[in-house]
Amino acid sequence: MKKTRDGVISVVLVNFRGTDDTLTCIAELEKVEWPAARLQIIVVENGSGDDSYERLKAAGTSATIIRSKENLGFTGGCNLGVDHASGSVVAFLNNDARPDARWIAEAMAVLEGDEGIGAVASKVLDWDGVDIDFADAAVTWYGMGYKPTAGQPDDGSHEVARDVLFGTGAAMFVRTEAFRELGGFDDRYFMFYDDVDLGWRLNLAGWRVRYVPQSIAFHKHHASMNKFGDFRETYLLERNALYTLYKNLDDETLATVFPAALALAVRRAVARGELDSEMLDIRRAGGDDQGTVPVSKNTMAGIFGIDQLVENIPSLTESRREIQANRVVSDRQLIGLFGKRDEPAYPIEDYLSGYDKLVASLDPLRISGRRRVLVVTGDAIGDRMAGPAIRAWNIAELLSEEHDVRLLSLSKAVDRGQSFELATASHHHQSSMKPHEAWADVIVVQGHALNLFPVLEHTDKIVVVDVYDPLHLEQLEQGRGHGHDQWDAQISDATSALNLQLAIGDFFLCASERQRFFWLGQLAGLGRVNAQTYSRDEDLNSLIAIAPFGMTTEDPVHSTAVVKGVVPGIGEDDKLVIWGGGLYSWFDPITLIRAIGQLAERRPNVRLFFMGVQHPNPDVPEMDIVGQSQALAAELGLLGVNVFFNQTWVDYDQRQNYLLEADAGVSTHYQHLETTFSFRTRILDYLWAGLPMVSTVGDSFADLIEKEGLGATVPERDVDALASALESVLFDEEAADTARRNVARVRQEFTWDKAMAPLVEFCRNPLRAADRSGRRQGRAALPSHGGAVVVPRRAKTYGLRHDLGRVVHFAREGGVQAVVGKVQERRERARRMAE
Repeated sequence: MKKTRDGVISVVLVNFRGTDDTLTCIAELEKVEWPAARLQIIVVENGSGDDSYERLKAAGTSATIIRSKENLGFTGGCNLGVDHASGSVVAFLNNDARPDARWIAEAMAVLEGDEGIGAVASKVLDWDGVDIDFADAAVTWYGMGYKPTAGQPDDGSHEVARDVLFGTGAAMFVRTEAFRELGGFDDRYFMFYDDVDLGWRLNLAGWRVRYVPQSIAFHKHHASMNKFGDFRETYLLERNALYTLYKNLDDETLATVFPAALALAVRRAVARGELDSEMLDIRRAGGDDQGTVPVSKNTMAGIFGIDQLVENIPSLTESRREIQANRVVSDRQLIGLFGKRDEPAYPIEDYLSGYDKLVASLDPLRISGRRRVLVVTGDAIGDRMAGPAIRAWNIAELLSEEHDVRLLSLSKAVDRGQSFELATASHHHQSSMKPHEAWADVIVVQGHALNLFPVLEHTDKIVVVDVYDPLHLEQLEQGRGHGHDQWDAQISDATSALNLQLAIGDFFLCASERQRFFWLGQLAGLGRVNAQTYSRDEDLNSLIAIAPFGMTTEDPVHSTAVVKGVVPGIGEDDKLVIWGGGLYSWFDPITLIRAIGQLAERRPNVRLFFMGVQHPNPDVPEMDIVGQSQALAAELGLLGVNVFFNQTWVDYDQRQNYLLEADAGVSTHYQHLETTFSFRTRILDYLWAGLPMVSTVGDSFADLIEKEGLGATVPERDVDALASALESVLFDEEAADTARRNVARVRQEFTWDKAMAPLVEFCRNPLRAADRSGRRQGRAALPSHGGAVVVPRRAKTYGLRHDLGRVVHFAREGGVQAVVGKVQERRERARRMAE
C-alpha cells in the first residue's frame, strides 16, 4: 500500500468496455484547474476482454493504467485503483463522466478547511448540464439508496453545501486515510449501493460527508450500466440493500427493520414477477441444478439476492461487529441524513398493499430523530436552586421539546414534575458517570464536571461547554481573604479546569458579547482559533455563541404574601428594595447598606430585603461578606428596621412572590475584572417582575440599564449617588413608570427560548469542532497549532494521596478544628447523597 502525499489527489477511473469514454474523461481531467504535479490519474482496466488495455496504454496520456484480468465490478475496480494511489485524497469519477474545470479545486478547498469532513459529494448533472443526476442523498428503511432530485432541472435551488449520508460513486472525493481505515468499498457488493454503504460507514465512524455544489461533474446517465442486464441489476440491488442494512443499523433498529425488509424483498420479487412473462430455471448459488420450476426472471433475482445474504452472513456478521464496535454516531443522530425513508419505490398494487401492511404492523419507520442530551450541573436541583442549577434546568426543559434529555446533578436532584429525566452522580464514585456518558449523544457541561470524571474528559461524544460563569475571575475576589498561596491555588485550579474545558469542547456558550471576546482570547491562547476552526466560519460562530441567562415566557403571578405585612418590621405600604440572590465577595452590599441608612433619614419607610443568604448547595461556603454586611447593618441601627436578611434560600417557584412585592431591584458591586465580564442573573429576575432597577456601573447589564432606561446606574462605592438613585426609582412616580414601561419592552429579548436559541439550533445538527473532528485521538490533548501551551493536568479529587494533601492544607490553614470540621462536612454530604 502506497504512502500518501499531502495535497495530492488521486482520481480513479474504472474502465469496462468503454475506452472511448475513458479517454475523453482523461482528457478533461488533464484540463482541470489543478496543478499537474499534484494530480494522479489512475485507470483500472477492469477485465474488459478486448483491446481496451492496449488502447489505453497506446493513448499516451498522463494516466497510470492498472490491468485487472477479471471484472471486479465498480467496487473492486475502485479498491484496486486506491491500492495504487499516492494522494492524500482519492476521487472516484465514472469513466463516462467529465469534470468541470473547478471540480477538484472546490472539493479540496472544503476538505482542507475542515478535518471533520471525510468525503465530498459532488453535484452531478447530465452531459449537457441541464438536469440533475445527483444533488441529494436518501435511503429507504429497507436499505435502497436513491437520489430524490434525479431528473429534475438544475434550477439553482441546490446550491447550498450541506451534510449528506453518501455521495454518488459517479463523482466523489474521500480522504485516503478514512477510505483505508474503513476498508474501502465493500468488495462483496460488486456494484450498486457500495457508495451508500461507504458513506453510511463514514458517518458512523464520525466522518462527515459534505455535498459541495460548486464541485461539478457531468454524466452520461449510466451509459455503461446496461451492459449487465436487468436480472443482474435487480439481484445486486436487492442483495446489496440488505447487506447495507445488516451491517450498519444498530442492534435495536436492526431488530425492528430487518425482518420487515426481508419480508418486503420477497413481496417485491413476487409482485415484479407477476408482471414478467419470461420464465427461468432456479439454480442455487453454487451452481447445482435443483430442478426446473416456472419462475419469472425478476422473482428469481429477488430470491437469489436473499439467498446470497444467507450465503455470506458469516462474513457480514464479522463486518457488522467491527462497524458497531467502532461507531461513534448513533442512528438517532443520522436520521436527519436518511431523507424520505418511507419511499415505497415500486408502483405495483400488490406490492404497495404488502408495503402498507408491514409498515402498519412492524413500524420499521420508528427510528426517532430525538437525540439524547445529557446536561450536567454541579449544583443541587430542587425547589431551592442557585443560578447554575436554574440555567441547567431551563436548558434541559427547552431541549426536551425536541430531544430526550437527562439532567444530572453532582449534588442532589429532587423531582419537580419535569418533562425530562433527573439523575445524580458523585465524583467520589467515578463509575457513576459511565452509564450517563454511554447513554448520551450530546453532553452539555458546566463547572468542574470534566475535571471530576475522566469518562467525560475522554468521551467521543459531542461536548458543549457552558462557560457563562468565568470561574477563575470569581476566584480573584472569592479567594482574597485567604493567604496568597491558597488564593493562587484557587485561581490556578479554576484556570486549569477552564483550560481543560476549552481544550475539549466542541461548542461553547457564553453570556454576553464582552464574555465572547474574552473567551475568544483564551481559546486563541490555547490554540483553538486555528486554520480548521477559522476555515469553517470566519466569525467562529460554530465554535462559540452568546447564550445568556434567560427567563420564563410566563408572567409572574403573586400567590401569597411573603414580605410586606409578613416580615416583622416591613409594612404593606413601605417602599421595598430587593436584593435577589446570594451575597458573594465580588458584590458591594456595604455601600448599599450605608445608602439605605442615608435614604432612611429622609424616607423612613424604605426597606432593603436580602432575598437569600444561605446557598442551596451545601458545598458552597458562606462568605465573609455576609457577616460583614449583617454587622454593619446592626452597627448603624438598621438591622430589622430598614435592612433585613432572609437567612434561608427562597424556593425557585416562590421567588416571584418576593419580587412582585418589591418596588425596585438593586445590584451593587466593585469595579474590577470579575465585574467587567460578569452577567448578573438577578437582573433578569428584576426584568421578569417588571421592576425598575439600580446598579453599579461596569458590567454588561449596567450598560443595558443605561441604554434602555430601565432605572439608574451609579459609580462604585458612591453612597450619595446610590441613595439618590434609589430615591428616584422608589419615590419619583414618573421616573418609576418610565422605567417599568422600558422593562416590559426589553424583557421580551431575554426569554429562555431566545437566550438558548444557539444551543437549540446546535443540538438539531451537532458537530464536532472543526479541529476536533478528524481521526479520534485523545480528546483532552490540545491542537498542535497551540505551540507549547499545555493544559494543566486534571487534579485528582479522590484517593488517599488527595485526602492526605487536604488534611495537611486545612491543618496549616485552620488547625485541628478545621480538619475535624471538614471531615464532618464530608460525612454530612455522604449522608445526604445516600438519602
